[in-house]
Amino acid sequence: MVRVVVAEKPSVARELAGYLGADRRRDGYLEGDGVCVTWAFGHLVGLQEPHDYDSALKRWSLATLPILPAEFKLKVLGDERSRKQYAVVARLLRQADDVVCGTDAGREGELIFRYIVALAGVAGKPTQRLWLSSLTRDAIGAGFASLRPIEAYDRLFDAARCRSESDWLVGLNATRAYTVRYGGSGVLWSVGRVQTPVLAMVAARDDEIRTFVSIDYYDLHTHYREVRFRRQGERLGKDEAARALLERLRAQPLVVTKVQAREERLAPPLLHDLTALQRDMNERFGLSAAQTLEAAQKLYEGKLITYPRTDARHLPRGMHATVQRTLRDLAKIRPRETARIDVDTLPQPPRVFDDGKVGDHHAIVPTGRLPGELSPRERQVFDAVATRLIAAFYPDHVRSVTSVDATVAEVAFRATGVRVLEAGWKVLEQGKRSRAGKAGSQAGKDDDDEAQDLPAFAVGETGSHRPELLERATTPPRPYTDGSLLQAMETAGRLVDDEELKAALKAKGLGTPATRAAIIETLLHRAYLVRDKKALRVTDLGRYLIALVPHDELKSPALTGEWEGKLEAIARGEARATDFMAAIAGYARELVVRSGGTPVDGERLGPCPRCGKEVIAGQRGYGCSGWQGGCAFVLWREYRGATLEMARVRELLQRRVTSRPCVLPDVGPRILCLTAGGVVIDLAVPSAGSQRAGRPAPPRDVAAAKAPPARTLCPRCRGPMGESADAYACRSAPPCGFAIAKVIAGKAITRAMARALATKGRTRVLQGFRGRSGREFAARLRLDAQGRIGFEVEGGSQSE
Repeated sequence: MVRVVVAEKPSVARELAGYLGADRRRDGYLEGDGVCVTWAFGHLVGLQEPHDYDSALKRWSLATLPILPAEFKLKVLGDERSRKQYAVVARLLRQADDVVCGTDAGREGELIFRYIVALAGVAGKPTQRLWLSSLTRDAIGAGFASLRPIEAYDRLFDAARCRSESDWLVGLNATRAYTVRYGGSGVLWSVGRVQTPVLAMVAARDDEIRTFVSIDYYDLHTHYREVRFRRQGERLGKDEAARALLERLRAQPLVVTKVQAREERLAPPLLHDLTALQRDMNERFGLSAAQTLEAAQKLYEGKLITYPRTDARHLPRGMHATVQRTLRDLAKIRPRETARIDVDTLPQPPRVFDDGKVGDHHAIVPTGRLPGELSPRERQVFDAVATRLIAAFYPDHVRSVTSVDATVAEVAFRATGVRVLEAGWKVLEQGKRSRAGKAGSQAGKDDDDEAQDLPAFAVGETGSHRPELLERATTPPRPYTDGSLLQAMETAGRLVDDEELKAALKAKGLGTPATRAAIIETLLHRAYLVRDKKALRVTDLGRYLIALVPHDELKSPALTGEWEGKLEAIARGEARATDFMAAIAGYARELVVRSGGTPVDGERLGPCPRCGKEVIAGQRGYGCSGWQGGCAFVLWREYRGATLEMARVRELLQRRVTSRPCVLPDVGPRILCLTAGGVVIDLAVPSAGSQRAGRPAPPRDVAAAKAPPARTLCPRCRGPMGESADAYACRSAPPCGFAIAKVIAGKAITRAMARALATKGRTRVLQGFRGRSGREFAARLRLDAQGRIGFEVEGGSQSE
């Protein structure tokens, strides 16, 4: 009997082999005691590319979209090293009597293993699942003692496969459609259901900052008994009325009207999941999400912390004894911090132990193994995880919050002070802030009312005071950092109105803890975002992509929320994978059709970006027709020295971006874009140089993307052909009625296809038509003698 164990990474395979006694090293695996332990390199096997199905699809063309494989096929990913390792794994699996899936316990780990098994052709072999959250010897032993049949995880694999295939369909078809239509300078327009909403979030924040108009105002304070009181209510405008109020208050005494003290107890923070850990490291040390994940992964593989790619912040109650052992081990290196914990009688607070809040994995905690030499980043991450576990069993932080209300000439004031009664768990945070954090805290200390100590006040006491006006100005929102963007991705449900989608996003957010760092890095790599110190900012290239995409759902977390809700239902057995994938295929077709954007209506200017009412032309510009109702939107005819012609104004209002550059006297050609707040901004014209050097420009079908139908003549009456929202139609007067629909049998018809059909009487063979039965077919479009459109397929023709 030969058992083969497949791990996700070589480092994990070594730990499993050590436990199983497989200590003889072979080429690509470890062997011993009737067991072979081998490994993948993460996603060793994945979905084939379009050109793997048909070499003609290597050329990017709208004529071949959408690409919808009837059956997805697999291939080995990566380089020669990966292909060699796959050959080793496949050979071992074919020789095995039984198999153990030892990939990471979760949806993606399940997918990695099942794809390998499927490509190797050994899906029918007896297989069991190993489910681990730690690589300690005890955890591995417990995992092998509780192996389950792989069939118990079939629904999890169905959800994983649907996620993989749906991302392929949407991402590939959308990316090809937008790149062919708009990538005339060799730019790759990468579109996806997760990365595009994340990019849109950063673009929206940057637009808020870019268009923010600061408002000057006064803060009114007064000092009584050396305590600062702040005026309550709306802020004061920076005008004579505020100064008159100041003079009036100087002549009147302050009267204390209310004194209230309350005790606040702040419980210790929850344990770390990956996103919380990444945010913590970014705030304190400026580490990117990817750097934190890399350090955490090394600590996990070194058996110093538990599995890091988790979204749980609690532990199962069964880990109580394990936590006691871990705290005893930590006492050897953290004696002062652990001395306050009675490990023998360690409690089980629900903020730490809660079976109902633990999914595939529990929170990140130390394993109890003590670290040796660590890199600075690894040390920072380990210390954060260890400190958080220790803090979980510390007393609450207790403070007394006192507020004193007073009036001066019927104007309300309030002073607030805080006194720490018991530091509790917060003693562990002293000295933990980064240098930047300390500087920021010091800068804001003067305005922190809670920093002051309050003497005893009595209701009714009165006396003289010193009022003053402090000059202030409103500040724009802060740009996203890795930490704040991770939080926004995790809580993306707040941006969605639909309650069901909000619930799905509350559970998962945008991306997963394991992929969020990679999403940010992908946007940086593709030059859609740039990192400015700690801030993440959208580039002109990224903002232009967001302006090009007309599909609001592709720019909103709602699509991910909908998908995640259905994927969870599939994993629970409450929905069918086939139904989900059929809907995704339909959506991919729709994306291709709509990638051309909404045609500009020449009969109207367009809607106001602020209130939605129609924009009308004025003497110096174009304003909202709802101006009497208070909408102040105006689009001036002159922008940075250039005059905006009517066609460009229509594009801006109706599509939010111009299709052709506008030449500005001071900077040259620029793309104009209209923000959601109704402000025109100009962007650099995209080119291949906009993206990182070394990226090959994707093959494009220039003719399909750019062929104008305006000069095409109607095949019936030889009159001019034109384009409307849903067809390419005859525009002779009167029109003869000939038209070519923009969608025929579920396939988008491009300008090049329409021109070929009108001038040559037929197109080349086109993929992606769908018959009434739902089956796809390939055919030529052709015109008969009466100018009717039909299909030309092998074995005969049929009319549309």
